[in-house]
Amino acid sequence: MTDIDAKQQYSQADLAHLGEGSLAYLREIGSEELKGKFPGLPEIAPGLKLWALFAANGQPILLSDARERAIAGALENELIPVSIH
Repeated sequence: MTDIDAKQQYSQADLAHLGEGSLAYLREIGSEELKGKFPGLPEIAPGLKLWALFAANGQPILLSDARERAIAGALENELIPVSIH
């Protein structure tokens, strides 16, 4: 058995649920990217940099103009915020 054989294999479905209910992903996002990620969001001026918080499965949780508020939103929902780039 090789090291590769010993590693556990995860399907895309498994990865989609990894961290669900405990992790939230924090990401700086341009206002131009919001339409596809936050359905139903009213029009926002282009060129703004905002902070988005997403559940582990990719569901949007909140949007803020301040990183600290986005982190606070994760903690209020008992989620561990993790920054992604």
